[in-house]
Amino acid sequence: MADTAATATPDSVAQNEDGYRRRDFINIAAVSAAGVGGAAVLLPLISQMAPSKDVLAESTTEIDVSAIEPGQAIKAVFRKQPLFVRRLTPQEIAAADAVDAGSLRDPQTLAERTKEGHLDMLVTMGVCTHLGCVPLGAAEGEVRGEFGGYFCPCHGSHYDTAARIRKGPAPSNLLVPDYEFTSDTTILVG
Repeated sequence: MADTAATATPDSVAQNEDGYRRRDFINIAAVSAAGVGGAAVLLPLISQMAPSKDVLAESTTEIDVSAIEPGQAIKAVFRKQPLFVRRLTPQEIAAADAVDAGSLRDPQTLAERTKEGHLDMLVTMGVCTHLGCVPLGAAEGEVRGEFGGYFCPCHGSHYDTAARIRKGPAPSNLLVPDYEFTSDTTILVG
């Protein structure tokens, strides 16, 4: 018995019957407490970065386009910016298609700016790409510029019927936001 006590080490004495030491339990408990504490600190920090309910509500806009006649446009609001929805006439579609896209500053065809099967429905942001003014041409009687589309009165940018930049300081076409037709008469923007 004296030999057994003399050969016993402090580690073997501290082990219980399952082979675990008290120190292992304390380490596991400390790491678990630190993990729970870290999660308790990080969750509020991460959740406060999420968008608020009013921002989420403005993330999409649904527009009924059934009342828009050919040649008419409506103004809507999408993410606190103006949105133009225009139903093109066959003459406006022909005028847009007659332009060689390669000759444009920002080359795009009308088909690239509209959805398949809805070539007559043009949806663009109503913000000039030069300095952010709101172009004219969406409302009845407004100046539409030299190319029959939109005209920015701030610095004289002219857009054609496909809302492509044709003249003036604007560097690119009016932006086409992400949108889809949820039905033949309804557009979901965003």
